[in-house]
Amino acid sequence: MQSNALNLAFKPDFSDARLRWRAFWKREIIDRPVISIRAPKDGGKKAPAPPYMAGHDGNFDPVIRQALEWAENVYWGGDAVPCCVPSFGPDMFSAFLGAELKFSPQSASTNWAVPFVEDWNAVLPLRLDPQNVWWQRMQEFCRRLAQATEGKMLISHLDMHSHMDCLSAIRSPGRLCEDFMDIPEVIDRAMLNVRQLFQPIYDGVFEAANMGRRGTLGWIQTYAEGKGNTIQCDFICMMSPAMFRRWVLPAIEEETHTLDHTVYHYDGPGALVHLNDILGLRRLNVVQWVPGAGNPPLIKWPDLLKRIQAAGKGLHIYCSPDEVKLFHKELRPEGVFYDVWAKTEAQARETVEWLVRNT
Repeated sequence: MQSNALNLAFKPDFSDARLRWRAFWKREIIDRPVISIRAPKDGGKKAPAPPYMAGHDGNFDPVIRQALEWAENVYWGGDAVPCCVPSFGPDMFSAFLGAELKFSPQSASTNWAVPFVEDWNAVLPLRLDPQNVWWQRMQEFCRRLAQATEGKMLISHLDMHSHMDCLSAIRSPGRLCEDFMDIPEVIDRAMLNVRQLFQPIYDGVFEAANMGRRGTLGWIQTYAEGKGNTIQCDFICMMSPAMFRRWVLPAIEEETHTLDHTVYHYDGPGALVHLNDILGLRRLNVVQWVPGAGNPPLIKWPDLLKRIQAAGKGLHIYCSPDEVKLFHKELRPEGVFYDVWAKTEAQARETVEWLVRNT
């Protein structure tokens, strides 16, 4: 297989992978399902990936060096696309709109947004200030990453936590739930407002990281030509179906129309009451089901996964090399993306070869 894809030094067969990703979004098969399988590179050295939220202090150079060293020492097998995932934590969207981010002195991987909304009428409409320190810092980080990684690896888009997740962060979850009952018409206004900010934030990062030429990945690393990302709303586990349909479903649908390719991160059994509504979104491409802590692992949810497939949606499956073979026997191969870490290059290659022989 050959294509006119740009070359990546850390992924010599990127052209072939690009063709399979094109087929994936069309729910077609070339010779096997898409599989992103990575392993330590034979003969490489141990080089850890940059820690979560690295670069939030504006010290980008060591993060970029570490990202490049790590990616160079990974075997990017199957359709894996080498990439760096920039993040200042899960509430970046809220920080871009004025929330203060607090970082844990005990953990380098924990932070949170400080709620600032006391009176919605005093803060609406929410705005993206071009001079916001977090917005400027993320754009500069993406520009620097794009320049340093040119021809070697790509940059993923952000873990957005937009619309209702953003309102929860800037108001606090408990007070937002009270607002649903006390001032629903104000939440109508707030949601319409925050939804208008998704595209300028998405496009600002897209342009800073030069994704128009390179292609896009989300934090769930599905590669797409055009505009793609992972979308989600973790807050829906706290909402009734009526509230979800009033406020969140239109926002999710709008994001599927803003983007060319979307993966929905579906988190926990508490959110399953909304599944039919989410599966009914015509432009939603793929669902990632995460059972959540304390629940049976993904391999124990075959009926749910088949239900998602029956609705015409693709599946993101995070699993081990051995579990690939179990899932593959249960699921239709079209639109399935296996996301795997192997122990060795040999194990990664064998898993891909097994998929070809058994598809």
